[in-house]
Amino acid sequence: MMVKEALHERANLLEIAPHLSAPLPIMLPVYKWWQLPYYWAGIKMYDLVAGIQCLKSSYILSKTKALELFPMLKKDKLVGAIVYYDGQHNDARMNLAIALTAARHGVAIANYTEVVHLLKTNDQQTGKGKVCGARCRDIITGQEFDVRAKCVINATGPFTDSLRKMDNQETKNICQPSAGVHIVIPGYYSPDNMGLLDPATSDGRVIFFLPWEKVTIAGTTDTPTNVTAHPIPGEEDINFILTEVRNYLSPDVEVRRGDVLAAWSGIRPLVTDPNSKDTQSICRNHIVSISDSGLVTIAGGKWTTYRAMAEETVDAAIKTHGLSADTCRTVGLMLEGGKGWTPTLYIRLVQDYGLENEVAQHLASTYGGKAFDVAKMAQVTGKRWPIVGKRLVSEFPYIEGEVQYAIKEYACTAIDVIARRTRLGFLNVQAADEALPRIVQIMGKELDWSQERRTAELEAAKKFLYHEMGYRARSEQLTKTSEINLDYQEVVRYKKRFHKFDKESKGFITTVDVQQVLESINVHIDENALHDILNEVDLNKNGQVEIDEFLQLMSAVKKGHVSDSRLAILMKTAEETLDMRGPVTVDRSGGGV
Repeated sequence: MMVKEALHERANLLEIAPHLSAPLPIMLPVYKWWQLPYYWAGIKMYDLVAGIQCLKSSYILSKTKALELFPMLKKDKLVGAIVYYDGQHNDARMNLAIALTAARHGVAIANYTEVVHLLKTNDQQTGKGKVCGARCRDIITGQEFDVRAKCVINATGPFTDSLRKMDNQETKNICQPSAGVHIVIPGYYSPDNMGLLDPATSDGRVIFFLPWEKVTIAGTTDTPTNVTAHPIPGEEDINFILTEVRNYLSPDVEVRRGDVLAAWSGIRPLVTDPNSKDTQSICRNHIVSISDSGLVTIAGGKWTTYRAMAEETVDAAIKTHGLSADTCRTVGLMLEGGKGWTPTLYIRLVQDYGLENEVAQHLASTYGGKAFDVAKMAQVTGKRWPIVGKRLVSEFPYIEGEVQYAIKEYACTAIDVIARRTRLGFLNVQAADEALPRIVQIMGKELDWSQERRTAELEAAKKFLYHEMGYRARSEQLTKTSEINLDYQEVVRYKKRFHKFDKESKGFITTVDVQQVLESINVHIDENALHDILNEVDLNKNGQVEIDEFLQLMSAVKKGHVSDSRLAILMKTAEETLDMRGPVTVDRSGGGV
């Protein structure tokens, strides 16, 4: 029944937010003959329970066909694969769409607001305290205010117990928070339209990697954790996921630690049922509980069943507090942006506004029918093409107009924009860091921020990327204590490359040295950009890169701990260009004339 409910809700989600959700085929590679009928039977039962709401029927693939669809797959001992269909959505945008839809239906919503304590009044009949509202605080301004209500619902995920203890300090915890780490790696690790699921990893957990926003998302772990508003991905969990990914990919594909573009940890609010005899066992579904004071708590559950959870919770609130309400009408209720969306909407954006094709597709799949409102805010580029739509960073389709539109969607901070309105912080921490100054500049102008506020926003967003989105874990792959693991020939080769830039044999290079070499081969790079390139390798932060730092970099590149190092690629390219400038031979094939 739980699976049937989830599949019903999945179908509804795909219907009410077609721009944010879509079916995705997921492959289960099979390496033992007996597993083929075993997994196939299980997946077919999944299709059967879904009934008419089955997205597409699952099917079996031969080894040859599986490798054709997923060429990165490990070939050895592969006997075939099973493909089933599930739903995928943009979770942050879906969350926002639900809030905006509620607001359009008359709901008062408050962003960056926390509960200080619950308000109570004495029930004249029983003499017991009854919850009648909450004292709230605006986190940004510090202002406090009261919200009074006939019924208070606690729907706070991992923070469930903190609210329950505000109601009754003696109440026992029901939330057992679990941390799940995900990583993002380049798109070439998976096909554009096929995910992969490993149902039995080395320690029994399930690992998947799926195509998402032109990259590949891989996860997840399952580790007990403390509740925090700022969870941090651990290096051990990141390496666990990479190891499991290696087990399923061809040896031809080198899975490198340096390929991790972003990493984050989320907290699952797993719960135990306080009304169950076995209060220690995890509830596989959600629970709705009502305290003696009338506080209604909804806890557990999962994204797919959010609407059913809300319906059950509101029904309980109506019954408990004698509220009057019509029947639930959220089944089939289109969410913000869903109305007016079609699969070809992006073509109109290209034709009507002169947007790049990739940008138009992104806007259509992110904002749905509201994409035209974003396009109207897009800045003229001054180029022949695209006519409008200045990108925040070159490799992603996010444009400056989205920052302005994000403010209309209740964005209050730069973190909101890079993580909760766009997904740039989740896709590539370095790209997000690069876009931050412009984002803060646009928000500062729109919201009339002081220079102090702009500086604080920039620092807070950088701190968020560094700790919570894996930038720290990425940058620590190259540290002062890194061992140089190079053989003699490699050391000689890299020292020779270094000395092409360090012509005076100082033992270090600066931006001036690099600039001189680049100018000699007619390559011009902005001085600020060049400073950033060297700063990535300058471990001592003294404005120069020593020979040992360069060798540490090349050693880290060799081990796969660092990838896409701009300095390493730049120096290699420059060396190759300089070497090609030797004497030009006049010999010709066959002797010539």
